[in-house]
Amino acid sequence: MLRIYDVALKALEEMRPAVAAIESRDRDLARQMRRAASSVVLNIAEGSGSSGGTRRERYRNALGSAREVVACIDVARAWGYANMDSGALREVIGTLVNITR
Repeated sequence: MLRIYDVALKALEEMRPAVAAIESRDRDLARQMRRAASSVVLNIAEGSGSSGGTRRERYRNALGSAREVVACIDVARAWGYANMDSGALREVIGTLVNITR
């Protein structure tokens, strides 16, 4: 399993308070953020158990979902719902970009 799996899982755990705050103001955004964050971790795990093109595709899916979570964070910040750091997710994105080339 990639080390980035643990980083992604920790980022997800750290998002819980912010997602709860967002949910009290915008249920749809919180639901979308929760689904996308879960998808990052799940696709990394699935990719780790795959090979060849399937592995790369799962990691690309994880990359897209990680970018979606960062966008959700940006939107939540812009609306004043919550303020959180997306540094760990940016680390996940950087790693996924490198391994999907």
